[in-house]
Amino acid sequence: MRIISGSHRGKQLHPPSRLPVRPTTDFAKVGLFNILNNLVDFEELRVLDLFAGTGSISLEFLSRGAGSVVAVDKHPGCAEYIGKTAQQIRPGVLESVRSDAFRYIRLAGKSFDLIFADPPYDLAGMETLPSLVLNSGLLVPGGWFILEHSRNYDFTKEPGFDQERKYGNVHFSFFRAKKEGED
Repeated sequence: MRIISGSHRGKQLHPPSRLPVRPTTDFAKVGLFNILNNLVDFEELRVLDLFAGTGSISLEFLSRGAGSVVAVDKHPGCAEYIGKTAQQIRPGVLESVRSDAFRYIRLAGKSFDLIFADPPYDLAGMETLPSLVLNSGLLVPGGWFILEHSRNYDFTKEPGFDQERKYGNVHFSFFRAKKEGED
């Protein structure tokens, strides 16, 4: 696992083997960030990474110049690893939060330009994540929500759905929050 681009391109990430994670493959991550290059300006982007795991996605955003990143994972080892690694890349820009992602969605009280979620593929309640995020007020108008999931889910009929991309067994569904004045 590595950082693909930005100021820390090529940096190898070595999370502890005991973490209960399924990291996004480098192949899928390259595809995701190729799409994001055309959708967002990374400078000053405010990012929320839910079910952050190893923090690979959070750290990629940091390397590409995101203004702030909040990485949320309920496992203490994941939260600790993300926080320590972020300090090596861009100190003070990433906040590692140990919390249940559903709880964080309800209580965050912040807004973000982009929210990424990579929950366990068998997570109970996975199908509710798009509506929870889009109706939570966490996304700024016109902001993006990206959900990583298996092929067992189809979100194409969900409000706010924009596109789906597939990279092997990894699927990304992209949702867009309504812009001001849109119905």
